[in-house]
This record gives sequence, structure tokens and C-alpha cells, in this order.
Amino acid sequence: MTYGTVLEALADPTRREIFERLRPGSSPVGQLADGLPVSRPAVSQHLKVLREAGLVSERKDGTRRIYSVNKQGLEELREYLDGFWEDVLANFAVHLESQPPRDDKGKNK
Repeated sequence: MTYGTVLEALADPTRREIFERLRPGSSPVGQLADGLPVSRPAVSQHLKVLREAGLVSERKDGTRRIYSVNKQGLEELREYLDGFWEDVLANFAVHLESQPPRDDKGKNK
């Protein structure tokens, strides 16, 4: 998956809430749907989008499906965001190197 797919999947507030509910650990659809303003079938559809984006995985437990966060699904998004951080740090280093040296009191030498 690409980071764009992950961003699209998490753009929906209900999907973000479902994803956050999985953060502490695995959960069945019914438990995830409790308290959400959408139906259980709608939660299943949101989980399908999250699964297709690589953000959640599912396993069968009898007739139930148990969902959990797929941490590997966040890797491309993390790499994308880390690129911004690396650019900021590189620009900061260039800025610092262009400044005149300072003494112990912070004054220019």
C-alpha cells in the first residue's frame, strides 16, 4: 500500500475512531460498533476499507471476526512523514551552520 491509501482510509472520522479503538488490542466488530453513531454493518464496511489499506488485520474466531492494528500498514505513512522531519532537521542544520560563532553568553564572537 502507499501512504496515500493510508491517508485516504484515515481521512474518515469514523474510520479513525475505529482504528483508535483497536489501539489497545484486538476486538470483534460488535464491540467496536458499541457507541458509534453508525450501524454494525457500516462498521464492517469501514473495517474492510482499513483492512484493504493494510491498517488492520482480521482473524476468525468461530463465527466472529477479530480485528487488530497491523503496525506494518503504518510504515509507508511513517516513512513519508519522517521525510518531512528529516527535511526540517537538514534545513535547521544549514541555518545553524550559517550563523556566526557565539561565546558562552550567547553573543557573537
